[in-house]
Amino acid sequence: MSELNFKGKEFVYNHHLTVPHRPLVPHADKSIGAARLDGNLIVQGDNLHALKSLLPMYAGKVDCIFIDPPYNTGNEGWCYNDNVNSPMMQAWLQNNPIGIEDGLRHDKWCAMMWPRLRLLHELLGDAGSLWVTLDDNEIHRARGMLDSIFGEDNFVATCIWHKNFSPKPAARFFSEDHDYLLIYAKNKAIWEPNLLERTAEMDARFSNPDDDKRGVWTSGDLSARNYYGDGTYPITCPSGRIVEGPPRGMYWRVSEKKFKEMDLDKRIWWGEDGNNQPRLKRFLSEVKEGRVPQTLWEHAEVGHTQDAKKELLSIFDFATSGDVFVTPKPVALLSRVLDLATTEHSIVLDSFAGSGTTAHAVLAANKKDGGERKFILVECEDYADKLTAERVRRVITGYDFKGTQREELLRKSLNFTDLKKADKLLDRIASIENLDAHRFDKIDKTVKNGELLVEGVKNITGRTEGLGGSFTYCTLGEAIDMDRMLTGESLPGAEALGALLFHMATNEAKPALPAPQEVAGCSYLGESASFHAWLIYQPTLDFLTSRDAALTLSRARALAAAKPGKRHLVFAPAKFVSQKLLDDEKLPVEFAPLPWALYRVERS
Repeated sequence: MSELNFKGKEFVYNHHLTVPHRPLVPHADKSIGAARLDGNLIVQGDNLHALKSLLPMYAGKVDCIFIDPPYNTGNEGWCYNDNVNSPMMQAWLQNNPIGIEDGLRHDKWCAMMWPRLRLLHELLGDAGSLWVTLDDNEIHRARGMLDSIFGEDNFVATCIWHKNFSPKPAARFFSEDHDYLLIYAKNKAIWEPNLLERTAEMDARFSNPDDDKRGVWTSGDLSARNYYGDGTYPITCPSGRIVEGPPRGMYWRVSEKKFKEMDLDKRIWWGEDGNNQPRLKRFLSEVKEGRVPQTLWEHAEVGHTQDAKKELLSIFDFATSGDVFVTPKPVALLSRVLDLATTEHSIVLDSFAGSGTTAHAVLAANKKDGGERKFILVECEDYADKLTAERVRRVITGYDFKGTQREELLRKSLNFTDLKKADKLLDRIASIENLDAHRFDKIDKTVKNGELLVEGVKNITGRTEGLGGSFTYCTLGEAIDMDRMLTGESLPGAEALGALLFHMATNEAKPALPAPQEVAGCSYLGESASFHAWLIYQPTLDFLTSRDAALTLSRARALAAAKPGKRHLVFAPAKFVSQKLLDDEKLPVEFAPLPWALYRVERS
């Protein structure tokens, strides 16, 4: 397999491993519902650090990841800010934000994306899928990175989203009217997309002209281009006409024996007079209940960029459309992704959350089918609270809106001749105003990209009912430094430390427990594939240096009795019992000293 190389790759290749773990800090005042880390989440903070923080709880549990990263057009002003310990990488930080004149902007984009994609791969479940929107600036580099990280055999498809409904007159070469949607599976051998609902148009193609008791049907071509050794026989029509064979260069789809069986079963259509070229009857009752997704996504089905901006305008009382988030995605686009990639209980992650469309689509999907999908959004920008989370709050609780209805009255591409006859054009506009002004609150006249647009604008007000739901707003806490625990300088909360220790020891996500469990002063972390995990810890130096913080023989006996059947791994600052004594008593208990670094040294 060919490999994508970019400047700085050697420094970021394993950078995700060195990113410190920072616990999620809930903010109840910015949340809706009880603050909890196992429900819907909106995380404000650097998405590299946030993804690392999610690993202890969600490694291998996410079903669908959708990301809309910077397209790297050179006009976005994004920054490379990962703290990679390399003089070259540090020098890059002095040339932020990334602009069109930056000769290394493609390398920097790859360096930014690589560790994030590595963490996304760890978070994705075995039957999960990743969906990435991009344009021509970086799609080929993204394919190279994703082939390396996910494996090129797990590439599923590239979909084309028709994002614009009209061409851009000012385009120099071509009006760029589409974006791409890259799709990768964690394991394509066990992943497949859901079928989409059949459309009324598809079902309308079926009829029953011969009153077949099996119901409505449509006919299909009996011939095909693929070579078939038994597919070159003559056919006699009911009228007596002989069809010498399939059309030139074609083959019958079935053997002569199979054809005769189908004809006896009245699965061949000869036309009303019995003299037509034979065709196969396909009954609606026997076709798939849904339709196979296609790679061309038309805006009529999944929305376009103007739809996305109008959605935001309806939710927020922006002064002008220019205040809207620059590149939102329409809810219909995300709804299509959810239709194909999720079930009613899926976990959906978006680590470039932007305006919060993913959460909006998840809430709408749950409202539609009564599902319990969960969303996790990550947004690093300052608008995470006032735009991303605020949109979700309004969508959950409902909102009043002030909007506009627009009706196009005149659209005309301007040329030099129009300028010479400006008086005539102005008279035409004045005539429109005289005839239609009474129907609108105002008449808008704009010239953009060499095109004149005259629209009638009517102000409307209303209320959108809430979709229901809840979420917890989080920020990232101080990084957990286990080596500093020895001095008491860094004492993380028990929940955050427990989740991290469980993940580090098992490479699995810490399971959610229905309620806290404690046995003999040991907090139960959960069950992994190999053992039960426990923690003896309180975030005070007095406790950590006391006798109460040690694993003892009596505690080991209590743990083995409480949950028999597997070994027990107990994290604690100290122990008052040797491993030999535990083994002699046939107690399946193992001591893991805090900090974790000591456990790793002891095991190596």
